[in-house]
Amino acid sequence: MTGRSIPHESAALHVTGQAGYADDLPLPADALHACLGLSECAHGRIARLDLDAVRAAPGVVDVLTAADLPGVNDVSPNGLGDDPILADGVVRFWGQPLFAVIARTRDQARRAARLAGVDYDPLPHVLTPQDAQAAGTGYVTDPLTLRRGDAEADMARAPHRISGRIAIGGQDHFYLEGQIALALPGEGDEVSLFVSTQHPSEVQHMVAHALNVASHAVTVSVRRMGGGFGGKETQMNLFACVAAIAAKRLGRAVKIRPDRDDDMIATGKRHDFVVDYQVGFDDQGRIAAVQADLAARCGFSADLSGPVTDRALFHADNAYFYPSVRLSSHPMRTNTVSNTAFRGFGGPQGVLTAERMIEEIAYATGRDTLAVRRANLYRPGDLTPYHQQIEDDLLPGLFDQLEQGCDYAARRQAVLDWNSRGGVIRRGIALTPVKFGISFTATHFNQAGALVHVYADGSIALNHGGTEMGQGLHTKVAQVVADAFQCPLDRVRITATSTGKVPNTSATAASSGTDLNGMAALDAADQIKARLVAFVAERWQCPPDQVRFAPGQIMAGDTAIPWEQAIRAAYMARVHLSAAGFYKTPKIHWDRATGKGRPFYYFACGAACSEVAVDTLTGEYRILRSDILHDVGRSLNPALDIGQIEGAFVQGAGWLTSEELWWSDDGRLRTHAPSTYKIPLASDRPRIFNVALADSVNAEPTVGRSKAVGEPPFMLGISVFEAIGHAVASVADYARAPRLDAPATPERVLTAIERLRP
Repeated sequence: MTGRSIPHESAALHVTGQAGYADDLPLPADALHACLGLSECAHGRIARLDLDAVRAAPGVVDVLTAADLPGVNDVSPNGLGDDPILADGVVRFWGQPLFAVIARTRDQARRAARLAGVDYDPLPHVLTPQDAQAAGTGYVTDPLTLRRGDAEADMARAPHRISGRIAIGGQDHFYLEGQIALALPGEGDEVSLFVSTQHPSEVQHMVAHALNVASHAVTVSVRRMGGGFGGKETQMNLFACVAAIAAKRLGRAVKIRPDRDDDMIATGKRHDFVVDYQVGFDDQGRIAAVQADLAARCGFSADLSGPVTDRALFHADNAYFYPSVRLSSHPMRTNTVSNTAFRGFGGPQGVLTAERMIEEIAYATGRDTLAVRRANLYRPGDLTPYHQQIEDDLLPGLFDQLEQGCDYAARRQAVLDWNSRGGVIRRGIALTPVKFGISFTATHFNQAGALVHVYADGSIALNHGGTEMGQGLHTKVAQVVADAFQCPLDRVRITATSTGKVPNTSATAASSGTDLNGMAALDAADQIKARLVAFVAERWQCPPDQVRFAPGQIMAGDTAIPWEQAIRAAYMARVHLSAAGFYKTPKIHWDRATGKGRPFYYFACGAACSEVAVDTLTGEYRILRSDILHDVGRSLNPALDIGQIEGAFVQGAGWLTSEELWWSDDGRLRTHAPSTYKIPLASDRPRIFNVALADSVNAEPTVGRSKAVGEPPFMLGISVFEAIGHAVASVADYARAPRLDAPATPERVLTAIERLRP
């Protein structure tokens, strides 16, 4: 069953509108609706908070402030206590929740929330990493430095040195389904929540703390999400807590679903970075030493900024060996919404830093960027900046195959010939790699559980700790279980993820959902299979080593027992047909204090070649063609994997081209709706788009010897950014690096063109 392109388990439901999401759940007749009242000050003390008009508004049942919370006023995922549910005395960003209105209808709650009278005593605010460094606002969490060799001395000895800076913009998750939570009060201290979250166990723990109850009193369920991309890893906690507190306080169901504007204003995003780098290299473009300081806009609290900025350092080498290196993170505190996880989790910002340095070297030496990339690729035995040894040698082969398959050399020459004729439209081409580490860098998150029931009629119920957000996780894990039992896929049904079934789960993040939950489900299936083998061997008088599972049946030597018959017989013989599976990733370890270890179980690799056309009068551009070759190991489901690669690539290209976050000087996010924030359209995809899976097998014993696919191809969108840079550089005959900042909006492209013109 694995290795086949099985349709997504909810595909038909998706396209017919029958797939149920949290907003589709029928509400009890007396259900209430909540809406948050948001601050209109970037940083200040609350001098007056007058909620009389709010309480008197039509339909309002209750209003919650920080003083009304029964437990801990905090949803920080790291236990630092710096992320309040509702502001208490001081606001630290424009859009911070101050209070929550509970009303009979959603419209009444929204209207009432606008009636508050609030006065602030303003305090100084900073919005950018540079401003934070200048003002000395400090870090939201401890920084990290990775070292290997003597970067300072080797930099001084290098034949050539370049210093530069790149500004890398953030990104809004823009999930189709926004944040939403429905809380149903139960008896005693119990409460049940139906939410859109990537981390049900964390929601459970946060709600328990906010209510001052034990975790066993809180049950969190997730059937599916309409997208997450990291934005529902920690950001759901606040909404779930508000709904749960109100539901228990009033004894009625409470639902909260913020408007898109409020959702974008009040929830965190991908971290903006400003990177100062220095690279030393020789005449052939081989890197001798690298030093870089990566400063991030983290927002007012830590959230996940520590591991995000750590992972940016882990990937600031991308696919390249740095003989000597010093990389430092600077997680800066700013008066903006607290930034959070986003597909790639800091890795894309690190990879873009590496590619900028490669680009600098190529233009300085007059070499093709691909030649410089090849000269610096990792080889087996090389050490990363965090001292993990490289064990495979996939990328040179991927480069060879993609370069030949997309006819890179001839197309690059055609681009050069086109540009040599001058003209308004310039073309650019780039072939870029990705090497992405797979595992949570917080080692304890690399565990998963699953629950498998085989019913007396032979049908199978499967539950695991992962969450489905459209990526096909449930489909893949169902394939794993069906393959283990050799039964048809329609005999396996995955039920909603629930903390009441599988406890202490990790977030569905870090591209590890299938690796972890697939192995946990396989462990559960293997336990049941072992019991069935023993039973069949005894009942049918066959040595256990001659019992095997075949399609739709269990073989006892030469005797074939239909699956349903064997299961019914096992049930009648009181064989236990349920099992809880568990898996923890082996080999990994990480010592943050020394900056050394093996934080990643393995690496997923890929390469993309993109060609663009740029209008030098307007800065506008089109992606003419993109070819991708990506390593997913032995694919569990090629159709789903190709879909993930295509989506990740387009989302990555959007991050680097059109998706621009913009704050006004007073700290107000101005790009807070589809009218001002531009995600890629269908018309923005490459005109020619070729995606292929590399013929490879994971060297590590993952489920089916597959590899993760969710995040790594996101960084292949960098090939578009680099190709735009190549087209821009043509106006100066490729003599100078274009030094584009991201996103490369038409305005930035045009500015770079004017700067480079002779």
